[in-house]
Amino acid sequence: MIELKNIVWRREEREILRGVDLTVKAGERWVLLGRNGCGKSTLLEMITGYLFPTSGTVDILGNRYGRVDVREVRKKIGNIGPSLIEKLIPRDPVWEIVVGGMNAYLRIYEEISEEIKARALAELDRVGLGSRAGQPFGTLSQGERKKALLARTMMADPQLLIMDEPCAGLDLFEREKFLDSLESLSKRVEGILYVTHHIEEIVPLFTHVALMAEGRIIAAGPKREVLTAELLRDAYEVPVNVRWVEDRPWITVEKEG
Repeated sequence: MIELKNIVWRREEREILRGVDLTVKAGERWVLLGRNGCGKSTLLEMITGYLFPTSGTVDILGNRYGRVDVREVRKKIGNIGPSLIEKLIPRDPVWEIVVGGMNAYLRIYEEISEEIKARALAELDRVGLGSRAGQPFGTLSQGERKKALLARTMMADPQLLIMDEPCAGLDLFEREKFLDSLESLSKRVEGILYVTHHIEEIVPLFTHVALMAEGRIIAAGPKREVLTAELLRDAYEVPVNVRWVEDRPWITVEKEG
């Protein structure tokens, strides 16, 4: 699914990524963790083909970037990032926003068949937004907008789902509802890479974790092997305790000294 080897990316005199290796296999659901500025979002830009490394190789879904048309690879990747909502038209009905996911359109200017509309409505039902289909997108809550983006993403039947802090700005209720929706949709994709700052978002559907610090991956593997107090302290420079409840981690910060 994803094979990154010795990825280096320099921006002027600054080295943002420093020899990153990461392998995501079919059936695995990964979470990428790390402090602000450690290179997480830059790494996602590499995977989706919007940035290219200074050195190293990027193989996505069996395609080596630099040898293929990246636009064709992107059609197989569902991508939910922080900038997408800002680009959508608030007055457009929710179901049209979802239909746009088939071809990555921000707005629909052509006639939509009843078959395609029915599929969009079905995707909205799956995320619990069937009753909101005819409303303007701008009237949805933040949590509902994120779920609508999930439905939009699934219109293209992606093989790989990439999410950059999808729960940012959501309250506790909306976060849990979004994660519930993700749980049901995750069975329809072969792989997931999910970026977050919040360890409690690592619900049971996630299988693996990669910890980043200063442009490097300092630990990667099954989540219980990586989410230890020692490794988290190395990544965040904060002493913590980790407690597992129903295969979901929760942390508390220790006082030093």
